[in-house]
Amino acid sequence: MIYSLGTVPGKADIKMKFETMLVHTEKKQDLVIKSKVTPIYQSSAFTFDDLDEVEGFYEGNGSYLYSRVGNPNTDELGLAVAKLEGAPAGVTASSGLAAILAGVLAVVKAGDHIVAAEDLYGGSFHLIKEELADFGIEVSVVSFADLQKIEEAIKDNTKLLYTESITNPMLRVENIEAIIEIAKKHQLVTLVDNTFASPYHCQPYTKGVDLVVHSATKYIGGHSHITAGVVVGKEELIAKAAAKITNLGTILSPFEAWLTCIGLKTLALRMREQSANARKLAHALRENHLVKKVYYPFENGEEGFGAIVTIEVDDTIDVFEFFRQLSWVKFAPTLAGVETTVSHPLKTSHRALPPEAQEELGITMGLVRISVGIEAAEDIIEVFTNALEKSKK
Repeated sequence: MIYSLGTVPGKADIKMKFETMLVHTEKKQDLVIKSKVTPIYQSSAFTFDDLDEVEGFYEGNGSYLYSRVGNPNTDELGLAVAKLEGAPAGVTASSGLAAILAGVLAVVKAGDHIVAAEDLYGGSFHLIKEELADFGIEVSVVSFADLQKIEEAIKDNTKLLYTESITNPMLRVENIEAIIEIAKKHQLVTLVDNTFASPYHCQPYTKGVDLVVHSATKYIGGHSHITAGVVVGKEELIAKAAAKITNLGTILSPFEAWLTCIGLKTLALRMREQSANARKLAHALRENHLVKKVYYPFENGEEGFGAIVTIEVDDTIDVFEFFRQLSWVKFAPTLAGVETTVSHPLKTSHRALPPEAQEELGITMGLVRISVGIEAAEDIIEVFTNALEKSKK
């Protein structure tokens, strides 16, 4: 468990641990009416008394003008996640991919080059390999497990190294310190997607990463009820990312930001329970003869490291029947809610990858990604054990 230190707003001498900071996140502004929870500023615009006040806003003396440019709820979420990551600044976006795009475009432009890990989430892979090509941005995708390949891929126009703290869906734990060392050697910016680990398990910015992104849809929100993204990091880079979000219109709504802030407060409780359950499930399935392989970062913490378990079922299992036999476990093409769910990377998150890339990464028909919830660990283990038994060919 990694603890971060923070301070009580207005009382800089009182230190807080991670769990305390989650509950006592700073509000963006002081309110005349001191509500316990920040109100929802569900307003497209904010009013001014006169032109002098408008001019004051543009000179930096005002708070809010228009919700595409800024809103108390979205600002509160961006600052809260930044604080948990140990970063000075953060900004929200309409989704995890929107946050990734903003982070990338804060660093690169047409003619620049990115070196990215080959085992990224499928949506991220498509974004950088296909969509960024239309911006005139070049991308090389290599194995970050082989540091020499990263070095070999760097060119004169390379600006950014991009990876995930825990990769999706194979759960490779990135060697962040080594990536930072390579980036410093070549004067490159680093961007790490920390969605799977969450700030509870890993804080890449404190290690020296420049930009950290989250699909807040996942563990930050935690209840499968919002779609949101957050990017945190160095102030000058976040200012550029915020400008991209504003000007491209990929903003987060105040209501979803408000819901996400509420979900964020229980992050430590959820991640502690879900990670412990995931570790127990991974151990149980590793002993099951109907499971060919279990992917889980066992070595990264006694209480578990992350709440995702990926398995490759045995060839004797009918995969279609396996999903049908999962009883109360839902099939969902996402993750991180308090309910245990499953997905099939080949048919959902990674279906757009070229076949050769799927094969190289091990994205096969028998690969199943399990997002472990907060149910009793014994029940979770039982439902997967039974489904395996009942789906034998």
